[in-house]
Amino acid sequence: MAKRKYDVAAYIWPAYTGDEPRTRIFWPEGMGEWQTVKAAGPKFAGHTWPRRPLWGYVNEADPYVMEMEIAAAVDHGVNVFIYDWYWYDRRPFLENCLNDGFLKAKNNGQMKFYLMWANHDAVQLWDKRNSRDLNTVVWQGAQDAAEFRRAMTHVIRDYFTQPNYYTIDGKPVFMIYDVPNLVRGLGGIDAARREIDWFREECVRQGLKGLHLQFTMWSEGATNVSGVDGEKSVSAREFGKLGFDSCTHYQYVHFTNIDRPYLEILPDVAAEWARLEKEFPFPYYPHVSVGWDNNPRFLDFRPGVMTECTPENIEKALRMAKEYLDARPQLAPLVTVNSWNEWTETSYLEPDDLYGYGYLNAIKKVFG
Repeated sequence: MAKRKYDVAAYIWPAYTGDEPRTRIFWPEGMGEWQTVKAAGPKFAGHTWPRRPLWGYVNEADPYVMEMEIAAAVDHGVNVFIYDWYWYDRRPFLENCLNDGFLKAKNNGQMKFYLMWANHDAVQLWDKRNSRDLNTVVWQGAQDAAEFRRAMTHVIRDYFTQPNYYTIDGKPVFMIYDVPNLVRGLGGIDAARREIDWFREECVRQGLKGLHLQFTMWSEGATNVSGVDGEKSVSAREFGKLGFDSCTHYQYVHFTNIDRPYLEILPDVAAEWARLEKEFPFPYYPHVSVGWDNNPRFLDFRPGVMTECTPENIEKALRMAKEYLDARPQLAPLVTVNSWNEWTETSYLEPDDLYGYGYLNAIKKVFG
């Protein structure tokens, strides 16, 4: 029997560049959120910050940088990048890392990519100077129907048609982060379903096989640990009416208490996977988070720090995900990982000065 190949998909936070002019309102030094990483320090005794990137504060909108990162990812078994994608103030935001970095890298054909529309509101979280104020909205994430169609037309034309865009059953995969915010902008569940139907039909009109629509799952009792997650006014139990094809997670913080050691969290992870498979009509793709601690973004201490996130412990979670997929051969062999480079949330695979290439080596041991 041939060895199964897995799609290990790591989220990318595309803010490690100063090439997008609008980033200067948050990070005036012109290096994107590396400014926050560079300035981060410990908040309590034993805090494992500062952590520093072994590759330095590189510009991830530079194709030469991305050629190096793609080579490292593929060598360790990461073969898909999920780019956080934004649409604010009637235009895209933070597309440079994808457009100028990844898509212009000479070796990008070795990897697939797909988009997760991070359609939450943009608040002051990204500006550490003002991070005590998370109520002021800089840009609204919710979009009305006309703006939704403009944004999705751009996605179909400029991304779904790329030869290395990730598909399931030949259909481009598109993930939505904040479904309640989508519904709010479009005017309710029924109106949102009409726009999603239009999105699917437009994909076919443009010569694609259709659309695989995925969403980020939340627990009913999720709290705003990240600082950008607004009120979840639409229950996940109603999402079936919208016709989604699958779901996964973005972070463990969305369904369990993460203020404890990593191995204490894993039983909750396994229980959540089992719950979703039992209660929802669409497939769930397993997710692994590498850690959580977003104190680098805040002036004051922010509760919620996942501890003992060693490569050895992460490997245990990765093996859980592999076993989940192996027991369900009908699913695409997809596992999502948070993340490739979420340094300010302390959940990344990129090598650092604490564990070196340890996290990437864990991926390689399990999936490589």
